[in-house]
Amino acid sequence: MLKKTAFLSIIGLASALPNAASANNFSYNFLEVRTAISPESFGGEFSSNFTENSHFIVRADTRFDHDWDVAGGIGFNGPINQFIDVYGQLMLHNIRMPKDEGGDSDTIYEINVGTRVWLTNQLEGHVKVGRADESGVFIGGIRFHSTEQLSLSAEARNAGVWGPQITMGVRFNY
Repeated sequence: MLKKTAFLSIIGLASALPNAASANNFSYNFLEVRTAISPESFGGEFSSNFTENSHFIVRADTRFDHDWDVAGGIGFNGPINQFIDVYGQLMLHNIRMPKDEGGDSDTIYEINVGTRVWLTNQLEGHVKVGRADESGVFIGGIRFHSTEQLSLSAEARNAGVWGPQITMGVRFNY
């Protein structure tokens, strides 16, 4: 009887732990709109989970000079502990440069990894590093969560296409 109880307890604990360990600390279902300076640009990003720890992502940015950077791909996400998530993405970009920079089009890949950290109950810090073809990717910033559905962000970013930028954005979680 004791062996049976111990066995059932171990099975119950083993089935409960993976569910508790796979819960994310942050939402990966969002629509974000952002604007940047130096160079001036406007863009948006959409992310949606297709499993609890993986998501699809689509991103588009433009400098309003008959140019664009449109990217799409897949990502993973998961908790490190109750305050920190790790995530990564593999994306394919279609880029068209402004006419004054040649107007060339190119298709490149991007691979990145990052973390999201709760600094306080409404303040999130995030950083992402990676590679976009032959350029480095670095995005770091702060996001203020005014409600569960709305957050405001300020970032220093170099997405590997237009160089360093300062951005402000608004994110709608769903």
